[in-house]
Amino acid sequence: MPDEREAYLQKHGQPDDIEIEEVESEEEDYESAPAEYDVATYPADYTLEVLNDKWKSGDIEVPKFQREFVWKQTQASKLIESFMVGLPVPAVFLYTERKSQKYLVIDGQQRLKSIFYFFEGYFGGEEQQKRGVFRLEGLSQKSRWYKKTFAEFDEPDQRKFKNSVLRAFIVQQLDPQDDTSVYHIFERLNTGGTLLTNQEVRNCVYGGKFNDLLNDLNTYPHWREILGRATEDSRQKDKELILRFFTLQGENIKKYEKPLKDFLNKFMRRNRNPSDGDLKIMRADFESTCRAVAAALGKKPFHIKAGLNSAVFDSVMAAFSAHLRKAPEDIQGRYESLVNNPDYLKLVRSGTTDDETVRKRFELAEKTLFQ
Repeated sequence: MPDEREAYLQKHGQPDDIEIEEVESEEEDYESAPAEYDVATYPADYTLEVLNDKWKSGDIEVPKFQREFVWKQTQASKLIESFMVGLPVPAVFLYTERKSQKYLVIDGQQRLKSIFYFFEGYFGGEEQQKRGVFRLEGLSQKSRWYKKTFAEFDEPDQRKFKNSVLRAFIVQQLDPQDDTSVYHIFERLNTGGTLLTNQEVRNCVYGGKFNDLLNDLNTYPHWREILGRATEDSRQKDKELILRFFTLQGENIKKYEKPLKDFLNKFMRRNRNPSDGDLKIMRADFESTCRAVAAALGKKPFHIKAGLNSAVFDSVMAAFSAHLRKAPEDIQGRYESLVNNPDYLKLVRSGTTDDETVRKRFELAEKTLFQ
């Protein structure tokens, strides 16, 4: 899988994407399997009318995907025709969110929205400036539904469409008592044609104020200077580094448990919608740290070999964050000493996500740079 993903990223990435140093332990963690979950999955056959009612009442919610509704009207029209002629339609997957008990769409957004738009009579989301009337296109001109809207269907056909059934698989996590499995379910269901990166999956699953903050901070000039890239990474690797900065801070290090992938997931889920005050503190911490690092170490300081080393990044950024008042006058020399220290190099190139390794490199970075 790592080779397949890397080949995909190389093919679909952009020339200005940031280069991350390949470290075997980081790759293994990136591809790590989920922890054990007790998850209940059961089928439910809903009529389209019932699904539409649930959508209108807010009982069904589509998370903020990295891309929104993308089907063409012809694709959506053929789906509608499939229901009318009795052709099979693939099932959708709905996740029962523990707190709200809403259904989150984790697979089937395009199908569901096509159905909802047809009932409504307009194609596309309400956020679009101009929505066209949803007439069935791409069908045979001999079809009795050709170019018709739902309102123009005769009464029996309207009833047939409303009573058509779409199978849904309802997923609910029973144990542990949280919603962490939704990340892994979404990841498995949505990595067929497009191999989503971990952060792209998080962007889909954990949308909220914190995710908006990550997007905003990713454009901060001193941050772009540290990365050495003016443009944002097409696969959100830079955004994941910012998440890593916030997750591996202060007391969190004492609580760290491998795999890092899940530790990042849990942090983002817990902090999905912080208070405005907490958001302000996080923004100030990140921006101040970036200014301090850029002033002390210059551009691209964490590119100690081929690309940016994520383990050097997180340990040094955390050390600076904890000592923002004043850096030692010989901070640059201290940094050179750190990245040439054989003990530190071992901690940033081998077993970099192991519990003890993470703690040791953070301790060594802080001791060398600021004590």
